[in-house]
Amino acid sequence: MSSLHDNLSRAIVALPAAALRRMLKLVRLLDRLSHHPEYRSQVYTQVPDIARYDPGHDAVMMCYDFHLAGDIPRLIEVNTNAGGGLLAYLAHDPSLPITPESLKANFKKRLLQTFAEEIYQFSGGSKARPERIVIIDEEPTQQFLYPEMCAFADLFNAWGVPGSEGVPSEIADPQQLDASVDGVWLDGQPVDLVYNRHCDFYLESESMAGLRAAYLAGKVCLSPNPHAYGLLADKRRLVLWSDPVKRAVFSLSSAEQTLLDETLPACALLADLDLQQVWAARKQRVFKPVDSFGSRGVLLGGKISRKRFDQLPATTTLVQELVPPSLTEVPDTDPMKTDLRLYTYRDRALGVTARLYRGQVTNLRTPGGGFARVKVV
Repeated sequence: MSSLHDNLSRAIVALPAAALRRMLKLVRLLDRLSHHPEYRSQVYTQVPDIARYDPGHDAVMMCYDFHLAGDIPRLIEVNTNAGGGLLAYLAHDPSLPITPESLKANFKKRLLQTFAEEIYQFSGGSKARPERIVIIDEEPTQQFLYPEMCAFADLFNAWGVPGSEGVPSEIADPQQLDASVDGVWLDGQPVDLVYNRHCDFYLESESMAGLRAAYLAGKVCLSPNPHAYGLLADKRRLVLWSDPVKRAVFSLSSAEQTLLDETLPACALLADLDLQQVWAARKQRVFKPVDSFGSRGVLLGGKISRKRFDQLPATTTLVQELVPPSLTEVPDTDPMKTDLRLYTYRDRALGVTARLYRGQVTNLRTPGGGFARVKVV
């Protein structure tokens, strides 16, 4: 098994302060939009039933991924179950192990507070923190970031208050849960908060059926959850945000309109475009399945064949303006492509990191690549 340190780069990525300010302003604007009644009304017509169920709380460890064009950050996508949050911390001091003792008190408090706020909202104010947490993913021990899940479990287990021994926490595949409309148990013990790292965002698979039933019955705090994903991370939201006509009903100020125009690449579903015009401009486009994650199925227009283009499912293919990633100098190797990842809870920033890679962003293990420290300049 790899360690968290295996996924770090020695490079330091410069982030202009003006770009960071724009990133934060955009996060706050999109979070506010997600609570707008008209926004929800529009989104609810485009998502499955489970995403229209509002559990009364939000989503821990969200992130917004950007490419940088000078001082202008361009939003590439939003994730509700983002990994790498603790790596973002570790990248600033790779000599540290990720243990509850090594985390700075302020960072640890800020991070745990997000989970406390989730259970407080879910319980209607009756719980100040969870009683038992389970971290779930599909075959978690086989996941790239399984060591980070272990670090989260350690953090939760050491989450103490006076007279407490911490919050029991374990890592499990959903199939290990005993879940139904009556609640969620693991090894015979009740679970009140599930930290969801699984990529079945709408809980559609058979293995998630029990958890789906418990979630809809209000028996477990599931964070992140389908409601948050539908409002912010479903790739079709990029179409809404980038279209001045579609967002006209949200009463945005001129400054907010400008911010969206500057930071959002043009996006549309292939079904809503002229195919011949898209083909002619393909080298300036990226094609993404709306239900994919981790760059899976993403096609650069400059490399797509006409046969492959004609096979794209029009209603589930996002056509996005190409925004090339910036490049970062890396010791002992060629410059590497760079994404910037801003971790958030609601409209608050938890941390920022960079991801360095070659080819697709999934290639974080390329020599010299991985999560990297960001220096604001």
